[in-house]
Amino acid sequence: MIRPPQAPRNALPSPTRPTRFHGRVPREERCAAPGCREAGEFRAPIAATRSPDGPPQYRWLCLDHVRAFNSGYNYFEGMSADQIMAAQTPTAGWETESRTFRPAGSADLPPRWADFKDPIDALGARFRQRMDEARRQAANPGLSREEHAAMQLLALPADADRAALRRRYSELVRKYHPDRNGGDRSHEARLGAVVAAYQLLRKAKAFA
Repeated sequence: MIRPPQAPRNALPSPTRPTRFHGRVPREERCAAPGCREAGEFRAPIAATRSPDGPPQYRWLCLDHVRAFNSGYNYFEGMSADQIMAAQTPTAGWETESRTFRPAGSADLPPRWADFKDPIDALGARFRQRMDEARRQAANPGLSREEHAAMQLLALPADADRAALRRRYSELVRKYHPDRNGGDRSHEARLGAVVAAYQLLRKAKAFA
C-alpha cells in the first residue's frame, strides 16, 4: 500500500489569520458603527479635543471599522507648521514639567482632569467604570455589589427581568460551550464565569 507523503517533524505550521491584535479588548457589546452586528473590541476617540473636566470620550468599534477609522485619522489635523515640528521632536510627549496643586494665595480647589496626563487611559477607564457602577446601583439598589458585577459580566441592562436573564444566559452558554465551537475549550474560563454569574442572579430577590 502506498502511503501519502507526510510533512517532516520540523515543518512549520501553515500560516493562519492572526486572532490577536494590539489594543483588542474582548467585549460583548456591539460595534458602535450603525448597522454593525460585530463585537466592539477596539477603542476609537469620538472627538479630537479633550475636555479639561472629564476623561476623553471614546467609542468601541469592530476590527473592520476601527481599521477604516485609522486609515482616515490624521494626528496633525488642525496643527500649525510649528506645532507639527514640535510634535515630531524625539522628546515630544516626555515632558517632565511639575505643577503646583496649591498655588500660593489660591483657594484649596481640587485639581481638574486636565491637570493629569493619562496616556494609557488608566484614570479614564477607572472613572467610567465607577460611573457605570454608580448608575447601576442607583437604578437597582436592591442588588449587592457582587450581583451588580454579575449583571455587568452578563451585559444585562439595569431593568432586566428574570426572562431577560434566562435569555442572556442561554445566548452566552451557546456562544462559549465547546460543543458549539468545534471542541474548542479556550472559552471554558469565560463559560464558568457566566454560569457562576447566572447562578448568583437567579437567586437574587430582584429576579424572583
